[in-house]
Amino acid sequence: MYPKKQVFFVLGLSKSGRSATEFLLKKGATVYIHDDLSGERVEQTASELAQKGAKRVKKEDVSRMAEVCDGLVLSPGIPIDHPVAVAFKRMGKAVIGETELAARYMRSPILAVTGTNGKTTTVSMLAQTLERGGVPAKPCGNIGSPMLDFYDGEEVAVAEISSFQLETLNSLRPHIAVVLNVSEDHLNRHYTMENYIFLKAKLLKNLTETEYAVLNYDDPIVRSFAEKTKAQVLYFSVRERVVGAYYEDGNLYFGKEKILSSAELPIGGLHNIQNALAVIACAKLMGIKTEDVGAVLSEFKGIKHRVEFVEEVNGIQFIDDSKGTNVDATLKAVACMKQETVLLLGGKHKGYDYGRLFSALKKSNVVHAVLYGENRYVLLKSAREQHFDSVTVCDKFAFAVRIAAIKAQSGQIVLLSPASASFDEFASYEERGDKFVEIVRSFTREEEGKLTVAADDNFDVVIERAEEIE
Repeated sequence: MYPKKQVFFVLGLSKSGRSATEFLLKKGATVYIHDDLSGERVEQTASELAQKGAKRVKKEDVSRMAEVCDGLVLSPGIPIDHPVAVAFKRMGKAVIGETELAARYMRSPILAVTGTNGKTTTVSMLAQTLERGGVPAKPCGNIGSPMLDFYDGEEVAVAEISSFQLETLNSLRPHIAVVLNVSEDHLNRHYTMENYIFLKAKLLKNLTETEYAVLNYDDPIVRSFAEKTKAQVLYFSVRERVVGAYYEDGNLYFGKEKILSSAELPIGGLHNIQNALAVIACAKLMGIKTEDVGAVLSEFKGIKHRVEFVEEVNGIQFIDDSKGTNVDATLKAVACMKQETVLLLGGKHKGYDYGRLFSALKKSNVVHAVLYGENRYVLLKSAREQHFDSVTVCDKFAFAVRIAAIKAQSGQIVLLSPASASFDEFASYEERGDKFVEIVRSFTREEEGKLTVAADDNFDVVIERAEEIE
């Protein structure tokens, strides 16, 4: 690449699109920009980038950008089969993402983490552990800050890499690549499980004998990735004593060295022990002292919107797990609930069957499910097929939260863990979680102590229809 002599089209003006545009402009490239979405945020971003030299493209001119530009920079939220991306490919032109752009220019060492679940937690813990051990580190990638923001820094880039980013990522060669787990997710975008697995394995494809792959031994799919890399492989496991980090007799080990007891971890669940083991393996490879690793893991309180306590109202606990956007994530959250639970499920359908979810819920502490959003009837069909009959169905998210609050009794939990994307009503799982917190904190109490809610005009109608479906 020689940006100073090339022309690029940046499609999608999210954080990554903005970062890519600013980077290319600094390198002297001619940059055209567009976003299929509209709204105040997009307009503000486009205007600011235009002031820096980017050229805005009207909707009617987007289709001819493949003829005008040398390459396309695609935001992660836009699929690789978008018509513009297809047009560039047909003309033999580059289709890359911001993360690929960063990989081509990165000076900082990279520790990259992927997997269906646990990425954000693991990246957060790992960055803090490195910092505690005297190694400057910054979390980046899918966790929030684009990788390009750190391409010329001195810190270690601890990067969360999603399957969306992997679609356009080919040049990344991290010093350590971590694969946490692989289970069914995003099939509405990736079409088949085989393609999804292929994308996750891409993180390892450029590793050589001087790099490391840290793999989940307990996940057969991930364990098989060891055969696809030249890197030195370390494992983590909660079942076996492996070469790497493992869990045995209530303690977390690296090799023969005890790092800490699982009782010292503030965040519960077997999945968080697995995340901690992945962190331990990476930290020890980076030369971090045991006391520093143990100190961070024993102090880490979790991340926002991941099994996060919100409020207790009249004996009902409200828990925000808006980040639970697939079946496995929701089942892990449900497993952490020690009391009877009313579960909020729904949102944007991601293309998979929910039968496994409702089959497992019958054996859990979930006593009722409120189904909402675009995929509510898909969920209802799966619930009926699995004979999980304690359900209420409604349309909008705000109604669903209020219905869950009415259904729950003192001593029970209301858990938001949707097993679905947020994009039917919200821009992100963070926005959905924030709305949940806002609604919960708006609840009032009547004199007799019964929970009440501020209903919308047609709230009673929705309740009535939900009860009829129920």
